[in-house]
Amino acid sequence: MISALFAILDARGRTRLRRALAGFGLAAVAQGAAFALIVPVLSALFGGHWASAWRWLAVLAAVLAVHHILVVLSALDGYELSSDLLRTLLHRVGDHVARLPLGWFGPARTGPLTRMAGQGAVSISAGPAHLLRPLTATVLTPATVVVVMLALRWQLGVALLAGIAATYLAMRVLSLAVDRSEAGYESGIAEAASRVIEFAVNQPALRVFGRTTAGNRLVDEALDAQARGNRRIVVTGFGGMGVVLVVVQAVLTVVIALAVDLALDRSLAPATMIALLVLGVRFVEPLVNAAELTGTLRLSRAALVRVTELLDTPVLPEPADPADPAEAGVELRDVTFGYEPGQPVLRGVSLIARPRSLTAVVGPSGAGKSTLLRLIARFYDLADSPAAGAVLVGGQDVRRLGTERLMRQLSLVFQDVYLFEGTLRDNVMMARPDADEAELARAAELARVDEIVTGLPHGWDTRVGEAGSTLSGGEKQRISIARALLKDAPIVLLDEATAALDAQNEAAVQQALTALAVDRTVIVVAHRLPTVVAAGQILVLDDGRIAESGTHAELLAAGGRYARFWAERSQAAGWHLVSSG
Repeated sequence: MISALFAILDARGRTRLRRALAGFGLAAVAQGAAFALIVPVLSALFGGHWASAWRWLAVLAAVLAVHHILVVLSALDGYELSSDLLRTLLHRVGDHVARLPLGWFGPARTGPLTRMAGQGAVSISAGPAHLLRPLTATVLTPATVVVVMLALRWQLGVALLAGIAATYLAMRVLSLAVDRSEAGYESGIAEAASRVIEFAVNQPALRVFGRTTAGNRLVDEALDAQARGNRRIVVTGFGGMGVVLVVVQAVLTVVIALAVDLALDRSLAPATMIALLVLGVRFVEPLVNAAELTGTLRLSRAALVRVTELLDTPVLPEPADPADPAEAGVELRDVTFGYEPGQPVLRGVSLIARPRSLTAVVGPSGAGKSTLLRLIARFYDLADSPAAGAVLVGGQDVRRLGTERLMRQLSLVFQDVYLFEGTLRDNVMMARPDADEAELARAAELARVDEIVTGLPHGWDTRVGEAGSTLSGGEKQRISIARALLKDAPIVLLDEATAALDAQNEAAVQQALTALAVDRTVIVVAHRLPTVVAAGQILVLDDGRIAESGTHAELLAAGGRYARFWAERSQAAGWHLVSSG
């Protein structure tokens, strides 16, 4: 745990940790020395040597004063270190998460990441203040007592050494048991958190289908699994701690038996025997504390391991000297990509979207359409192999552009729209905070957001709620389109951007997309028919490959996959199959 803390802390924090550990260690040795001084004090008292007793009492008082000062100073260091650690930990996690590939994020990450940044971070930061000092005492205080005992009566010292070894083995078994239970405990909490968040966010859909609290099987199962994990770790922790306490009491019993035997054999004075027994009792107290702290320590270490694993997650590599895009074109050269090894989603895909053009990508679900857009936006990096191909934006490999320059080239609108808590204006203006009112109004008009603003009680200053909860799906999608339009990037990527719009608004947005293509490069994934008709280039993606490409008229005339797709969609919409050519 200490080595992991050193890895997380900055230079100032590491210095403070070393100072705190030194203070904890000295305080623990002083405590052990104070316990050892009980022997000469009691021996002198029981033997009637009052002058000697007073001298030893004075030494004991001085040692206790030193111990108290060390405890206070090291405790202050510990609390300050805990505060520094929490701040450093949250900053490092936040900075690292901001540099992770966008493809790393997903629903399965929400619960664990929330717990890591909340309870996990607090548990880790509490370590220096509440764990390191007592844990140091559980090691150094008994060690000091053993050294004194070996000097006074080696038989009792050897018994204490054997007791320490037995207690360590018992605590090791307890730690292993807690480790096994902790994995289920943490996964249960993370899964329950994810399901509860999902349940809250998707209330409209759940209520429409009658899936209320009592009937939501996934949430119930997750909470039941969490409860089982809680019970398992509690039973394991208390059961294992009971074993450790039995071992500690057995050690004390052996020490008492040996001391009594030595006293009966007249090799140990009764007064000294009593003093040594008191010392033995004081010896076992840190061991009992160690048993109680073992479970807490394992949980804190587990949280620290999860944070360390997150910080070890590879970030997107950034070029030392980012390249500049030459123009606003997009090109994929023989791209092969899969989320799992040996399971490619795209197979040898090549395409060119020339500057100031509209390209539509169509195909069945699972063909790789969204994956294609995400590779252009560098949600994922291609494998470092010539066989994986290359993704170019503005004539440059996206890996050579770097994240900042690549994002300046792109505006993105995906199916899953997220709006932040705040006003409608805040959510649109985040694309370009320096935009003026005329530019905001123009983007709103193109995306038909002006109609939404007119219907809201406070206009642009209306708060949209968490995740845009006060707006409909179509309204959120139009706002995300306005946000992309306001950014005014030369390349626009849209993934089913009109899926939640009614026919009237879809037609309006289609006009905006056509206008965009006059001076921007637009690539749109679409199932809706009006979108693909206007495209200068249509790519038909099937099973990870580009099966056909051409204009709407050319592909209809070819009578292939696209023609069948058009016929199916036209029939489903109640339209007649027509050719725009």
